[in-house]
Amino acid sequence: MADIKKLQEERTQLFKDLFDGKIPKRVPISVNFPLEFSIQYAGKDLAKAQWDTSMLGEIFEKICKNFISDVLPVQALRFPVYYKMLGARNFIMSSSGFLQHPEVSGLEAGEYDEFIKSPYNCIMEKVLPRIYTELNTDPVQRSLVMAKAFKAFYDELNNVTVIYEKLIEKYGYSSFGNTNGFIEAPFDFMSDQLRGFKGMTGDIRRRPDKVAAACEAVTPILVKGGIPASPSKYAGTFIPLHMAPYIRTKDFEKLYWPSFKREVEELAAAGQPSLLFVENDWTRYVDYLYELPENTRMWFEYGDPKFMKEKLGKKHILTGFYPISMLKTGTKQECIDKAKELVDILAPGGKYMFGFDKAIITADSIKIENLQAVLEYVAKNADY
Repeated sequence: MADIKKLQEERTQLFKDLFDGKIPKRVPISVNFPLEFSIQYAGKDLAKAQWDTSMLGEIFEKICKNFISDVLPVQALRFPVYYKMLGARNFIMSSSGFLQHPEVSGLEAGEYDEFIKSPYNCIMEKVLPRIYTELNTDPVQRSLVMAKAFKAFYDELNNVTVIYEKLIEKYGYSSFGNTNGFIEAPFDFMSDQLRGFKGMTGDIRRRPDKVAAACEAVTPILVKGGIPASPSKYAGTFIPLHMAPYIRTKDFEKLYWPSFKREVEELAAAGQPSLLFVENDWTRYVDYLYELPENTRMWFEYGDPKFMKEKLGKKHILTGFYPISMLKTGTKQECIDKAKELVDILAPGGKYMFGFDKAIITADSIKIENLQAVLEYVAKNADY
């Protein structure tokens, strides 16, 4: 027990130094595996384990036992029970057991003015009943459905939180480094849940001023949702960035960037840093990313790691870049060599934590022995 406590203190110090702007003893490893990967790796039924969260203790235990990470390496973001209660159209479990996010549109094109005037009221009265069919009813029944769904949500959340806490203590994971909030950039929020990808693509051309105004109007709601009860520079709010690589630079500058920058700045001002999942290739926007508050954490999917280190690595904390595709196609030595290459590029000067370019969703998308070899290499060979 004393050795585990010492290990936890050492791991926590790694992230404390990283987030305090100091060079840690070694490169911290920040990886966690999605629920689907964990269930498959443990050899359990994908659909059944998501409905019965009592199974997750045993499942997560196998991940912690067999993969190295300095933070808790498992996460469970969504469960089907409350989506079923709500009659969700935006998250639907497929026959294979994966929760999928179909294209949905909860806001009509002609409702922008109403949304801009009062985003919260419009979401509650118009958007939610369209996305969640069980809320498309009278106010009394709607309240009952919402109450039951929230109860189910917090029951599941509490179940996994108890499991998390036990595993953190048992395996000595850092008490710093994980996220404790989850929101979207305003433009992505409008695209993802309200207008849909297709609808937003048309809106950019037909009503750009209304898109910009809607993003500004909804920003305070998102900021509020991204600030936990106890903000901390040693935690962070996760923000996946979706649409920017698919739009023109001039549209990014006018429609995406202003509200997103405000969102990240207001989170930072409240003492809550952001962890940005920089999806796809943001190379053309790198100068904008530099403008964000110091020590914003940026998880890169694509891009030249050397270029990103030179442009961003003195101000911000970088992670990602390691292609999980190599874990499937490469030899064990090739995978280790790639890890060494990235550590050599990204570690000098600090402000780097090791991570992969994207989440590993399925157990058969990689070779397990390659994944384990890479994590072991970094843990043993990334000292400063």
